[in-house]
Formats: sequence, C-alpha cells, structure tokens
Amino acid sequence: MNGVNYSGEEALRKPVLDALASVVDPEMSLGIVDIGLVYGVDVSPERVHVTMTMTSPACPVTDVIADDVEIALRDALPDARSVEVEFVWEPAWTPDRMTERARDVMGW
Repeated sequence: MNGVNYSGEEALRKPVLDALASVVDPEMSLGIVDIGLVYGVDVSPERVHVTMTMTSPACPVTDVIADDVEIALRDALPDARSVEVEFVWEPAWTPDRMTERARDVMGW
C-alpha cells in the first residue's frame, strides 16, 4: 500500500493499513496514506508503532493527525496494545510519495 513498510502479524496487515488509510489530513482533504505520509508500521503483541512524516516540519495539524491515527488504530485493534506515532523528517516527504489518486485530486 503506497510504500508503507509493514511488519507484524499478517492477519492484522489489512485492518491496520485500512485504519491508516481512513485518516484524513484536514488541510489537504486527502488520506495520509494517499499523500504518502506513512512510512512504516510495526505491530507487536504489545504495541503498534507508526513511523510517518508531514509535508513540512511546521505543519499545524501534526497533533490532530497523530490523535486521529491513534483513534483509528485503537478502533481497528480493540485490545490492550499501545499506539505510538513517531514523526521523522528523513527521508523528507516529496510529492513522489503520493498515489495517482492523490495526484489526480490535487490536479498534478
């Protein structure tokens, strides 16, 4: 799914990636997976760790998106796993990470 590296129980791949795909960046009105913000997901019995970025380190909705990711994953995996969202800036986000759908919506 759009360059998202997944590690963990195979049976959880689809619900986890679907949950992430449901999270929308409120500034762009597009899903964070379509935009290419999610780099990786590591699922263990104790936690879900999401590595992602933003289009800019100064993005004003970073906290909103992190909260939405946590809520979506808790809904998808209603057990006692902790959810951690880590923002990284390397590699930097570029429009090349966007899906064709996102490019079409953006008119690119």
